[in-house]
Formats: sequence, structure tokens, C-alpha cells
Amino acid sequence: MKRLLHMSYLAAGVGGLGFFAMSILLLGVWPGRALQDQIGRTQPQHPPHLTASEQRGRVIYGREGCAYCHTQQIRYVAADVARFGKATLAWETIYDYPHLWGTRRIGPDLSREAGTRPQDWQLSHLYAPRTLVADSVMPAFPWLFAGAPDRPLQEARDLVNYLETLGRNRELVGAEGEAFARMACNCPGDEEKFGFGAGPLNASPAMARRAGAFPKLEAGDAAAGRALYATHCAGCHGVAGLGDGPGAAGLQPKPANLAEREYSGDQIGFVLWNGVAGTSMPAWRDLAAGDLASLAEAVRGFHAAQSEPPIPRAVLDLGARVYTDRCAQCHGRNGGGDGPAAAQFPIAPANFRGRRPSIAASLRAVREGVAGTPMAPWAGELAEAELSAAAYYVRTFFVGDAR
Repeated sequence: MKRLLHMSYLAAGVGGLGFFAMSILLLGVWPGRALQDQIGRTQPQHPPHLTASEQRGRVIYGREGCAYCHTQQIRYVAADVARFGKATLAWETIYDYPHLWGTRRIGPDLSREAGTRPQDWQLSHLYAPRTLVADSVMPAFPWLFAGAPDRPLQEARDLVNYLETLGRNRELVGAEGEAFARMACNCPGDEEKFGFGAGPLNASPAMARRAGAFPKLEAGDAAAGRALYATHCAGCHGVAGLGDGPGAAGLQPKPANLAEREYSGDQIGFVLWNGVAGTSMPAWRDLAAGDLASLAEAVRGFHAAQSEPPIPRAVLDLGARVYTDRCAQCHGRNGGGDGPAAAQFPIAPANFRGRRPSIAASLRAVREGVAGTPMAPWAGELAEAELSAAAYYVRTFFVGDAR
């Protein structure tokens, strides 16, 4: 009986050790080998390594606990792909060890963060998240700054540099790299659809773009629009639309002063749907069309029309000559922001057909330029009469809501 008991203990011990070894083999070694095989088959020939700054930023990302709230893995499910973009491929995390995939989405997934927001927005968001996102639960990280969002320490810069690597490599491989990975993957139908199917690599509804269709906005509810504005816009543009919200301090260029510009309905619709590429103004494609229409009503309500003196024909003629010689290359022959040089700049030139600045704002832009944009000051190049004439003339392009 004692011998049988000893043998049962031995069998249980051997069985336990065998089960433990089998679990390591099945759950660790075998999947790891399969993953490495897939990475080897699908990765581009020379995926770029992280720079020294990006490596430091990755360490800071882990140290500050970012992975507790943010994932870095778009799963192979329809909801993930619709919200964030194409599912994560194995080779995208080739240098990610130890991995920072995360398990919770208290904050959004960051797999496609590269190019989603400009650097000044990222830094301002790190410094004081709720100045930009009113309902954010993200903690602030002021110890990464020297007392202001536009005074980041090197650690803040390193962290943002690392965030700009997330999704970058897959963007860089382009169509050729995607085709190679798709052919080498030999994936099942659903996996191929979610990893390589139709749709953008980055599906963020906040990602700004230079061009794109936008929904026609009907008349909205001004009261509802003001509530939406207070939640989504006042942090940057200010309560009264003067561009002086608490989140504006670290942004460059500064948020638009909505009170000193008159906008057409189409211009507001375009900006709300597509954002302003190259600036911190995001797109709001996640809002319903009715909400966008109401928000547009609130934005247009900040501008109060004022009586203006008639401008003499001689002044407008001088302005037309100055504009043709100095401005049309960027702003276009008809002021639509579509001049032959417009595509060379990260921020599109102003479209004067869809927005009309006040006389004061127009004069200021011509004399001083617009900080943070390609618009340079002309005070040292033109006589005062020419500056004034050009400032008056560009306002004549505005067509309002005419079709």
C-alpha cells in the first residue's frame, strides 16, 4: 500500500512536471517560433531602427505607466479596425522588447499615433490634458516641462519622438511593402481582411488632411452648438472665440480668432470635417452631421459684422497688382489657397474665398506674417501703401455661401 502511494506521488510529480513543460512548449516556445517565422517572411528588407531619442522615449513611456491605459495593438476584429485602422502586423513590433502592447483601453490605442497629431499638440496634451480634451482622464506630466507647455524638457521631447514612431514603419513601406507582406503572410480570410483590407492604415477621425469631401451642413441648433463648442473647442479657441483658450499657450500656430473672421458655411464644413493639416486643429469626423451643423452655427456666431468704409478703386487696383506679384503664387489667382506653390508648404495657404478676415486682422497678417505658418511678414519688402492695399484687396475674394 505504501509502495502504491509512493508510486502515485511519483506519477503525479512526473505528470505535473510534464504538463508544465508542455505548457511552456505550447504557450511560449511554439508561438514564439511561429511569430518569428511570420516576422521573417513579412517584414521589409531594412526596417528602420529607433533613434537614440526614440529609444529614450520608449523607456520613459514604460516608466510613466503609459501602457497601463493605452494599448499598442489593433486586434483582428471589426470594431478595432473601424476605430483605429488596419490591424497590427507581427513585423510592426520587431524592435518592441519587452513589448508595450498593453491590455486596457482607458485611453485610445496608439498603434497609429505617428502623424495623427502635431508635436505641439502632443506636448501641450502631456503638460495639461484637460486644456485640450475637456473630458480626458489622463494625468498631467508637468515634471517633463520647465513650467510651461512650450518649454519641454528633453524627456518630454523624447517621449513625443517615440510616439511618432508608432505606425511609422508601416506607413513608410508603402504599397510595395504592403503587397509583399500580404503575399508572404498567407493569412486566413478574416485575418487578411483586417490586416490588409480596404480602408486607411490610420482611421483616426481626428487626423487632419489637406483635401477631402465633406458633408453639406444644414442649419443647426445654435444652443446645442454652443454646448458642443464649450466641450470640444473652447479649450483652444477660448470661451468667446478669441483664440485665447487655456490650451492655446503651447500651440504654434495659435488657434484662430473666430471673432475677427467671417466664414462661409462650406469653409466651416470643410475645416470641421478635415481639420487644418499642419496645425493643432483636428478633424471632427466622429461627430454626427447634425452636431457639426450646430457647431458651425456657434462658430459663425462669434463674428459680428461691422460697417466698413468703401475702399477707393485706386487702392484696390494697387492691391490687385501687389497680390498678383507677391501673393498669387501661394494663395492662387482667385484667392482660393490653391496657387502653384501651395502644395510645397506643410500648412495650406489661406483660402480667402471661404474666410474673410477683419481689416485689422488682414493688415496684421500682411505686415507681421502669421507665426508658425509659411506666411511671412512683408513689412520690410513693401511700402505702407502697398501693404494696406493688399490687405484690403484680399478681402474682396470672399464669396460667402454663394454657389
